[in-house]
Amino acid sequence: MNTAIYLDHNATTYVDPKVVDAMLPYFTEKFANPSSIYSISEEVQADIQTARETIQNLLHAKNGKIIFTGGGSESDNLAIKGYAYANQSKGKHIITSQIEHHAVIHTCEQLEKEGFTVTYVPVDDKGVVKIEELKKAIKQDTILITIMYANNETGVIQPIEEIIKIAHQTKIAVHSDAVQIIGKKEINIETLDIDLLSFSAHKFYGPKGVGGLFVKKGIKINNIIQGGGQEFKLRAGTENTAGIVGTAKALEIAMQNWKEEWDKEKKLRDELEKSLLSLIPESQVNGHLENRLANTLNIIIKYVEGESMLLLLNSNKIYASSGSACTSGSLDPSHVLLAMGIPHEHAHGSLRFSLGKKNTKEDIAKVIEVLPGIINRLRAMSPLYKGGK
Repeated sequence: MNTAIYLDHNATTYVDPKVVDAMLPYFTEKFANPSSIYSISEEVQADIQTARETIQNLLHAKNGKIIFTGGGSESDNLAIKGYAYANQSKGKHIITSQIEHHAVIHTCEQLEKEGFTVTYVPVDDKGVVKIEELKKAIKQDTILITIMYANNETGVIQPIEEIIKIAHQTKIAVHSDAVQIIGKKEINIETLDIDLLSFSAHKFYGPKGVGGLFVKKGIKINNIIQGGGQEFKLRAGTENTAGIVGTAKALEIAMQNWKEEWDKEKKLRDELEKSLLSLIPESQVNGHLENRLANTLNIIIKYVEGESMLLLLNSNKIYASSGSACTSGSLDPSHVLLAMGIPHEHAHGSLRFSLGKKNTKEDIAKVIEVLPGIINRLRAMSPLYKGGK
């Protein structure tokens, strides 16, 4: 096979050529520091503001401000730590879930070391946060609930609207890591009435190293990076002008035809899912079958290890994942799958396929052709597998 098949778009995406074109001037003739006072800097500052307004319009986020950051992880840190520090006089209890991205989990763990308390709410076997458990977790000193919008490994979309309503009844703020859903589906932040929301450009064909945090009007957060007064004094450091402009352009392109792209990727994903489940015995889909991202398929194939499958897929120039890219160097099974009650030994045999704009029917057909043979080969060497052909 001469052409590579990339099926790991939840890890990252390529940068759209139109985004590159929009960014290029800011590396050369429009290079000025936007914080300086001369006219060429004022032009760059105006371009940043235009990009900010573009994103606010696309996300229906005029009821607050967009803070530009270095990516999704920084946005999560700024939201959670920033809110916790600014509001600790009201309470020091935070609620999150067991399936969050490590940018949220590790941030909460750090806050625990600083005297905050955190409740990690469980999920059901479909990967959906247990609402009744979340309600039970609310205390008098709870100040923040942080639940991801869509899971990066399973693609399962969480009941954010319901969580926000529950939280606001007792004046608890809500943050959502929306990194995996922004750019894939239209989100109306004002209607959602969320307080804090994180996103990252490289998940929707924008540049790496730039993201944003929406902060609703009236929500107080502290900065966590000391320095200058950029980004409403909430994120010190010279602005990444090229990245900011690229983020706005990428989101603009993504939102132009998101529904068509959603439907196309869902059709391809469903064909891949149906065929693999039919051709590979003792395989199963992880997560909710309906309420999930259209591009994501997380599947367990029993009696083989994810790493072995990935290496053999890689030898066929098919690139997928066994979980989050941030934990690919670990031999431990996915914390998300374990939280869903999947046995340790089965969680090791997970594959995540996440489709993107360039994937075709031919790509899916090639995976369907190649993967069953890989599984047969690996299972033939497995002392645990008693089936086979």
